[in-house]
Amino acid sequence: MATELSGLRKAAVLLVQMGKEHSAHVLKSLRETEVEALTAEIARLEDVDLETVDAVFSEFQELAHARQYFSQGGMPFAEEVLIATLGPEKAREVMSRLSAALVEMPFEFLRRVDPRLVLSFLQDEHPQTITLVLAHMAAEQAAVVLGGLPELVQADVAHRLAVMDRTSPEIVKQVEVHLERRLSTVLQSNDYSAVGGLQPLVDIINHSDRSTERLILEGLEQRDRELAEAVRAHMFMFEDIINLDDRSVQLVLRQTDSKVLAVALKGVRPDVREKITKNMSERAAISLKEEIDVLGPTRLTQVEEAQVQIVRQIRSLEEAGQIIISRGNTDDFVD
Repeated sequence: MATELSGLRKAAVLLVQMGKEHSAHVLKSLRETEVEALTAEIARLEDVDLETVDAVFSEFQELAHARQYFSQGGMPFAEEVLIATLGPEKAREVMSRLSAALVEMPFEFLRRVDPRLVLSFLQDEHPQTITLVLAHMAAEQAAVVLGGLPELVQADVAHRLAVMDRTSPEIVKQVEVHLERRLSTVLQSNDYSAVGGLQPLVDIINHSDRSTERLILEGLEQRDRELAEAVRAHMFMFEDIINLDDRSVQLVLRQTDSKVLAVALKGVRPDVREKITKNMSERAAISLKEEIDVLGPTRLTQVEEAQVQIVRQIRSLEEAGQIIISRGNTDDFVD
């Protein structure tokens, strides 16, 4: 029965039942050591009876629901809902498993805090403290915090985040306790937290507005050109559309409103505009040029918003496997 299995064995059973694609997606979000342990456990799995599989899935479902309730209203709310749904005894079992799981996730409480509130509390903190907090936040929330920091602090934090590796549990706990006093919530960390690195920074930048994106990259360029190039190599910016193949550009154009495209092309490099127009019919290209001319002077913020909208569409198409983005050194681009 599932109650007799270790947490690692339950996870292995669950991943096998999820199938290759879904399992691969889960493994991508785990640490290397966790992936190694899970894959080894999967290799050791023998035939698992249907009753055990059902029990593992039921436990996972209960824990997922409990975590959802916890996110909505905290531990007391989650416990109340579970008691009403499952009864006192079963609810206690689920809450016990949930508590054990949450202990392994530092700064989990930040998901329930308005990032603007977090920004107001972090503005006067040391950049290293801000970096540690951002590394544990969801990319969407971290983008709001990073975008609200002064430019110099923003660049410093971005650099620290990119080169950050591991943080001791003592430091993590000190920062959590500090935030507990200000936000009245804290979670504990019993293990080293693998945080930071290029990908978290890229994720944050990808969720930022274009102005913030530009400031971060310019700040990194001044501090560490090699690191800035590495970040750009993992990103896709509007000007990088010249590196898409013609079929991909045509697919993007079919899903882009002509008015948005016209605004996005205001003031761009000639090679970027040429890449767009050569993948349009002659009539459509002429119409686009006329629409750009009619716009006249356009606010930079409007241009950047339009470009971000198109870039998000491109990233969405890539995630759906409909296009392939070739990420390379920005030195290959024409100024």
